[in-house]
Amino acid sequence: MIIPVILAGGSGTRLWPLSRQLYPKQFLPLVNGRTLLQETALRLNRDEDISAPILVCNEDHRFTVAEQMREIALQPSRIILEPEGRNTAPAAYIAAEVARQMDESAMILVLPSDHHIQDLDSLLKAIEASKSIAGQGALVTFGIVPKYAETGYGYIRQGERLDDANPHSAFRINRFVEKPDLATAEEYVASGEYYWNSGMFLFQASRYMSEVEKVNETIAVSCRAAVEKGESDLDFYRLDRESFCASPNDSIDYAVMEHTREAVVVPLDAGWNDVGSWGALWSIKEKDEFGNVALGDVITHDVHGSYLQSTGRLLAVVGLKDHVVVETADAVMVSPKDRVQEVKKLVDTLKRQKRSEAFSHKKVYRPWGSYETIDLEDRFQVKRITVKPGAILSLQKHFHRAEHWIVVKGTAIVIRGEEELVLKEDQSSYIPLGFVHRLENPGRIDLELIEVQTGSYLGEDDIVRLDDAYGRKGKKEKIN
Repeated sequence: MIIPVILAGGSGTRLWPLSRQLYPKQFLPLVNGRTLLQETALRLNRDEDISAPILVCNEDHRFTVAEQMREIALQPSRIILEPEGRNTAPAAYIAAEVARQMDESAMILVLPSDHHIQDLDSLLKAIEASKSIAGQGALVTFGIVPKYAETGYGYIRQGERLDDANPHSAFRINRFVEKPDLATAEEYVASGEYYWNSGMFLFQASRYMSEVEKVNETIAVSCRAAVEKGESDLDFYRLDRESFCASPNDSIDYAVMEHTREAVVVPLDAGWNDVGSWGALWSIKEKDEFGNVALGDVITHDVHGSYLQSTGRLLAVVGLKDHVVVETADAVMVSPKDRVQEVKKLVDTLKRQKRSEAFSHKKVYRPWGSYETIDLEDRFQVKRITVKPGAILSLQKHFHRAEHWIVVKGTAIVIRGEEELVLKEDQSSYIPLGFVHRLENPGRIDLELIEVQTGSYLGEDDIVRLDDAYGRKGKKEKIN
């Protein structure tokens, strides 16, 4: 049995401002109506020899991951929560340990959660062709047949063919190389000996673990302890923080594949794209007669070869060529298309300045729904809150703010101190500072309300939970 392992812990900084730390690109519907994570999970769901996936994600994203799997009616084998990112080698080791507990002979298919693949049949054929190789102990990675010289990817150079009689067989890996300059990338592509490094792998769970134990015992020891000392939390498995954070921060390539003698590359030509930049997204989206991708409320004049996206306001563009312009509720990003890899530097600057735009959108998603800040000034804040049918917020109180709730759609059950109120449209309730309170949507449609906060401190960490349906009781974290 093959168990997919979907690594959903990336930050997607090069797709800022759509991608943010608390809601990165894998959770966005960038290519079609489903998110990249959902597309990855569904990609292999039609093969009977491939089980439900193990998902590995950051604990801050746990409810987003669970909700997106619920939306596509897919029940993961496990959702493993990392207390912090430690790169792909520890994540794969953790998943291999869990997979081996499920099936001692399991193979794991390690997949990033944020890639796009057009030709699913070619992918499935490559996986099928790799099973026997991985079954013999090889550590297989899938090398993307390059279509052009790309400086944003790492490359893999093929070595000797495993089976000279089979022109479609795998190759020993000669070496891994980092992202090259353009001239070097052109040489690689022209040689026919290099592949783009996809970050996708297939190997026996036990085989990968033994290789890690040979080349980096610290990863193995830390990850084994993180699993052994971890604990179940609702639908999640929460790794032990101290043990996991003691692991080195290494990729599978660096920690294992560059050191083992069993590394093998299988060529893959399946319309692969890592959606790693605005330029990459432009290349796979449908374009108009001028070569533009225009999404949202966009009007143009004399614009060519550009990616233009508005999430709300009118975006009007004149006289641009080969540019990217992206508008969100709180930011506008403009870049030449050939410099979009540098967007990460903007995000680094925002983080150094501790600006909220690096971490979250104005609309913030929660397990019960979402909220969006409409206005924020000294001593008051206005939010639009949406609560899903049947959802309930934590029983809580605040030390520094009072709240006023006005229902604009649906029906709300409000706990306010010792009272229980039922509010319908155009009705409201005032929650004084320090009062224990709770909000619930008992209806079949979304509950929408306007919340007006007043007080000396309006931060999301001014919260004490007394009871919570999502396992957050007593935690002062930035979750309502």
